[in-house]
Amino acid sequence: MKRKQFVVCGLGKFGTSLATALANSGYEVLAIDRDEDRVQELSNIATHTIQADTTDMEAVRALGIKEFDVGVVAIGNDIQSSVMTTLILKELGIKYVMAKATNAIHEKVLKKIGADRVIQPELDMGRRVATTLISGSIIEHIQLSADYSIAEVPALVEWVGNSIIDVNLRSKYGINVIAIQGKGRLDISPRPDYIFNKDDVLVVVGANEKIKALNK
Repeated sequence: MKRKQFVVCGLGKFGTSLATALANSGYEVLAIDRDEDRVQELSNIATHTIQADTTDMEAVRALGIKEFDVGVVAIGNDIQSSVMTTLILKELGIKYVMAKATNAIHEKVLKKIGADRVIQPELDMGRRVATTLISGSIIEHIQLSADYSIAEVPALVEWVGNSIIDVNLRSKYGINVIAIQGKGRLDISPRPDYIFNKDDVLVVVGANEKIKALNK
């Protein structure tokens, strides 16, 4: 099966970090920036690095990026360049474009012109760190929407030695178990007769208030 190909436009801290992580995971990455020094920094990491102006339609078209599956617009401070680059990637036929925004107005504009996903990395990270600090028993947390999340939760003391069906997580706690991680193992979609161990960490999905209630 063909692996996804990514084009990352803008090689500031966020774009460089993202392009590096994707390349290190074995994906084909085309990294683009106006700044030659930034491009050079990634030349031995990304699959391809190009110095180019991503607000120039013809220059971007010449790079053949329509063959890429995902476009990432990691340009933050220059809102005009961010908007133009996002619009060009969509018009050139990239199916999925994710763009970085610096504020709510920027995010709204990016969504209006067709960005499939808009993120505010600093805001998103702040929310995740706050959740971790507030919820002592929650190891990691990913918000799916305003109402639902995926979280990693250590097995409660009262669960140890009992099975999933005995604990009745869905009815009693309002959560569903996606996976359970223990010492050196990971069970995806564990069976109802799975017996909890004291070192287990559950990956659960559920309403935010239900997940928060596990910390009480």
